[in-house]
Amino acid sequence: MARLRLVVILIVLLVMTGTLGYVCIEHMSMLNAVYMTIITLATVGYRELKELSPSGKVFTMALIVFGVVALAWALESLTEAAVTEQLSRGFWRRRMNRIIEKMKNHYIVCGHGRMGQEITEELKRRDLPFVVIEINPEQLPLLNELGYPYINGDAARDETLLQARIRAARGLVTVGPTDADNTFVTLTARGLNPSLLIVARSVYRENEEKLRRAGANRVLSPYIIGGRRMAAALLQPSVADFLDVVMHSQELEFAMDEIAVELGSPLSGRPLNELEELSPTRPAVVGIKASNGRILANPDPTAPIEAGATLIVLGTEAQIETLRVAARKQ
Repeated sequence: MARLRLVVILIVLLVMTGTLGYVCIEHMSMLNAVYMTIITLATVGYRELKELSPSGKVFTMALIVFGVVALAWALESLTEAAVTEQLSRGFWRRRMNRIIEKMKNHYIVCGHGRMGQEITEELKRRDLPFVVIEINPEQLPLLNELGYPYINGDAARDETLLQARIRAARGLVTVGPTDADNTFVTLTARGLNPSLLIVARSVYRENEEKLRRAGANRVLSPYIIGGRRMAAALLQPSVADFLDVVMHSQELEFAMDEIAVELGSPLSGRPLNELEELSPTRPAVVGIKASNGRILANPDPTAPIEAGATLIVLGTEAQIETLRVAARKQ
């Protein structure tokens, strides 16, 4: 782009110089001076508008020499820039393919519209591996600019999802423009990876059950979530602000996260009030999701933690990581 601007500036300067020269030396009108400059630089061989003076002839010869050299350089520069751009794109595509081929325990984001951009921004902020599948060519320049690994293709096709290494992926989110798009992506993804965590967007509430039957673990409607969020901001503004800070702020040292308790972990079978013995700097446990899916808010500190449960915790990254290590199988 910078080289293209330089070429345009050079051509404009040549035309202005030639026009000014013919006006001053041959006393031509502006239109005639521009005409003479253009046919001289283009070396098309059209006749002059009038017999040139000796000074005019010298000026014309100099303009031809400088013009031919400058235009040849401009053509060479544009050709080189185009070839370099193609080579750069090919190199980046090959490099991106190598990155995707090595991915595992990553996330697949199907669609990079407004919702997809918010999702990838959050994954990027958490430094989590992901690949984007986008069929709309208008989104590709943004993906190139951001440097995100992506595949230009239809996420509902087996070969596209296999290229995104779906069988090694941890989760997939599909945020296509229609419920039909998201249903087809969900069906294909579930068939290729039965254990994959799939989150699907639903535009209409009546289609949520269809998406679940197609294989989605979670179905979310942005309109329902947005409405509830706005109601909370209206009725409980302080609570809403606190949750925004905890979940989305990059300035605070603490965060909310979830920790899976594995079978054979030292936490398994121990009550919450004994966690400090295993993890003195542990985060606060604000909820537990039992293995049957039941959510327990503000859990009883004397209740034992069962294997397969998920702890909802609030604390610093270091505290969360300490408890996460303790929750793993020893």
